[in-house]
Amino acid sequence: MSKAGASSTVAEGEHPSVAHAPASPPPGLLYKRVLLKISGEALMGSRDYGLEPATVNRVAKEVQAVHALGVECCLVIGGGNIFRGIAGASEGMQRASADYMGMLATIMNALAMQNALEQLGVDTRVLSAIPMQSVCEPYIRRRAVRHLEKGRVVIFAAGTGNPYFTTDTAAALRASEMGCQALLKGTKVDGVYSADPKFHKDAERYQQLSHQDVLARDLKVMDATAIALARDNGIPIIVFSIHAPGMMAEVLQDRGRFTVIGNRHEKI
Repeated sequence: MSKAGASSTVAEGEHPSVAHAPASPPPGLLYKRVLLKISGEALMGSRDYGLEPATVNRVAKEVQAVHALGVECCLVIGGGNIFRGIAGASEGMQRASADYMGMLATIMNALAMQNALEQLGVDTRVLSAIPMQSVCEPYIRRRAVRHLEKGRVVIFAAGTGNPYFTTDTAAALRASEMGCQALLKGTKVDGVYSADPKFHKDAERYQQLSHQDVLARDLKVMDATAIALARDNGIPIIVFSIHAPGMMAEVLQDRGRFTVIGNRHEKI
């Protein structure tokens, strides 16, 4: 047996069959293990398409700051800055093919974020639901949990690996599989509003909502499948502005402006 094969077998054998989040977060923090979901558009910066290196580096520094606090962190990044499957389908493409193209876009974003994090000295692994072993690891749940336990940041790419499912749903799914204690949704605004605050100055910002509130009011936070999956697995969703410097670390210390969907202290 090769050394690579032996190490892989040992790593998998060390794991229990179920992922359990660590019970005790570092002092002053609410959670020990979290998943950050950001859109591909969040990496565009001032550009109309693709990646802006300065923006990617800034987001990477947010993750680095949280990682330095002792939090086990994983990410799911959308691909809308490069290609949106649903947009391609609306223009006549076959939906499954368009969605697979969108999944490939998420791999590109994941590799860019991995590069930015490793330049900051943060050991990072990209695990793809679509096998692409020349550039990243295939997604294996136990391997992903082991990376987190070893203090590595894990980026989940290619969504769920299936068409018709969004990266929001992939984020809720991976958070459940990893035993994450919270799902952080980094957006352009500092929480969930009753209407788009960019166009409605009188929009109300909610401090806390239940998962059912979001579904019943059809609030555009994440897609309904993702909200329902988080609800069923008892995972709170924390919505905050990814563009506010230091806010991700502030949120984990129960400070700053954000909206909690569910119970912020709820653990799996």
